Amino acid sequence: MEWYLPVIWAALIGTAVAMYVILDGFDLGVGILFPFSRSEAERDQMMRSIAPFWDGNETWLVLGGGGLWVAFPAAYAVIMPAFYLPVIVMLLALVFRGVAFEFRLVSRSKTWWNFAFVAGSAIAAFAQGVILGALIQGVTVRDGAYAGGAFDWATPFAVMCGVALVAGYGLLGATWLVMKTEGSVAERARGQAGLLLLAVLIFMAAVSLWTPLAIERVATRWFSLPNFYYLWPVPVLTALAACALWRGLVRKYDAVPFLSAIALFLLGYLGLVISNYPYLVPPSLTVWETAAAPSSQIFMLIGTLVLLPIVLGYIVFVYWLFRGKVREGESYH
Repeated sequence: MEWYLPVIWAALIGTAVAMYVILDGFDLGVGILFPFSRSEAERDQMMRSIAPFWDGNETWLVLGGGGLWVAFPAAYAVIMPAFYLPVIVMLLALVFRGVAFEFRLVSRSKTWWNFAFVAGSAIAAFAQGVILGALIQGVTVRDGAYAGGAFDWATPFAVMCGVALVAGYGLLGATWLVMKTEGSVAERARGQAGLLLLAVLIFMAAVSLWTPLAIERVATRWFSLPNFYYLWPVPVLTALAACALWRGLVRKYDAVPFLSAIALFLLGYLGLVISNYPYLVPPSLTVWETAAAPSSQIFMLIGTLVLLPIVLGYIVFVYWLFRGKVREGESYH
């Protein structure tokens, strides 16, 4: 049982990260698309589409970060010093974004709050992508502690991943608006989704080529035999998800583009997991080497298994309660 505990916790944290990326990703994406709206009425409609959901979506970030701290303290102690600056920037951006969301409702002039909402959304997405890219490239560890510099994360690959995640969240936001809004907002979002899909596919191809060429362990994982025979369905399914998304946009389906975008993200996430497992801090610390004591993991696991169904039930209820499209002129006060 002790051998499986770190794997269970890694799966829980991985699920929390995936839920955060999907759920908070689309409302960050709506913020990223805010500057391309043509009127305050359109921006109001975009805000109304995410108003019941955005704060609950960030619950998964807390679960992921808190789970890492409790279940894998050694990994937390390495990752935080390695990424202090981008983590702080991300958290401040999320704070400013949340403040802008609330104050925009009551402010006479919405200009600066719109700017804060856009900047908070884009900067948070970019910082998350930078952290992800730098983590994939690897963290310098010596004697179980971070041994790199304060700006080791600032690499061309990490910056590319930051821009890629901004485009990816924009795609999620655009397909969400296609599904949840009507009129000019939905039609513009449909066109934006097509352009963003192309950008996301280019970035995914760049990451898929860059990582095996630069990182030997990734190339070995994907292209050695018999691994290649087992893993080839992942890129094929990714291509099929992209085709389904494009087809949904062309045929003017409502839900298909958003569901296909989720599938695209999950398949990309699966590819990253395949490339890096069992390393929690690539390329040196595994889930077992960084795990907390079994008694601590069991204690927290009991609480998590009790609370997680409640959180999931609440989320399902809220999304069901606020189902349907948001129309122009509807109030969200």
